[in-house]
Amino acid sequence: MEEKVFAKGSVIFREGDIGNSFFQILSGTAGVYSHYGEADERKLTDMKAGQYFGEMAVIEAWPRSSTIVAEDELHVIEISEKELNNYFAEQPDRILALMKQLGKRIRELTADYDEVMAYINDKSSIQPEKKSGFLAKIKHFLSSNSAANINEPSEEELMQQNAVIGKEGAVQPVTTYKKGQIIFRQGDPGLYMYAVHYGTVTIYRDYGTPQEVELTTLYPNSFFGEMGMIENEVRSATAVVTENDTILECIRAEDLEEMFRQNPVKVDMILSHLSHRLRKLTKDYMKACQEAVQNS
Repeated sequence: MEEKVFAKGSVIFREGDIGNSFFQILSGTAGVYSHYGEADERKLTDMKAGQYFGEMAVIEAWPRSSTIVAEDELHVIEISEKELNNYFAEQPDRILALMKQLGKRIRELTADYDEVMAYINDKSSIQPEKKSGFLAKIKHFLSSNSAANINEPSEEELMQQNAVIGKEGAVQPVTTYKKGQIIFRQGDPGLYMYAVHYGTVTIYRDYGTPQEVELTTLYPNSFFGEMGMIENEVRSATAVVTENDTILECIRAEDLEEMFRQNPVKVDMILSHLSHRLRKLTKDYMKACQEAVQNS
């Protein structure tokens, strides 16, 4: 880990670069840009002290999705992939902080995805005076991500990436469930996340109603319920056990530091899970944007 200082106007890294480190801002402001220095340059956001950028390059092998520029004198800590566990060992509270930042990005992109899907399903959902701005936004997103080569990881890739979760590092007792048991319902407070050790859990929207939709089925070595725990949000879906003798581990936010001390690989797996979710959502959003533009 190395503390670095960048002068105003310095480019920390560029869109499309391959990296093996990420940064925590100590002081100053970093601007996040797409197509920086080009005719269609666009500033996406500012990042300030305490925030991270470039973390996807460490958690997964992603090209940089944007260009980062020092807006004033910028003080950062650079953390390489090899140093990640040492960084967490020295500052275990940063585990939840990094998860919260990934969760915030997932929540924001989910809102964007829902907006595009509403437009596809009913173009009247967007007022005419807002339509041109909406289409310009999604066209810019497509152009900004066209070179990123974002691919959804296969199930085989995920299984190879994720070693067996195992009960090591479980700071809460694991529990065995019967088929049909409900772990949580849509609208419940989101206090915990879960790791699947054995069996299957299926996630439904509007479970038990005529509008019921099966969203996904989760297998061993996977996690669910993390957004409720990270963001203190109510559950957006219902989780139902779909195999007898399914074994789940309940994980609370306050358990993460102890879990890291006992089994740091499991914390790495949770971060990879969040990264995979963000990568899949980005891919789905790109497809939805392409459909919206084609049908506009």
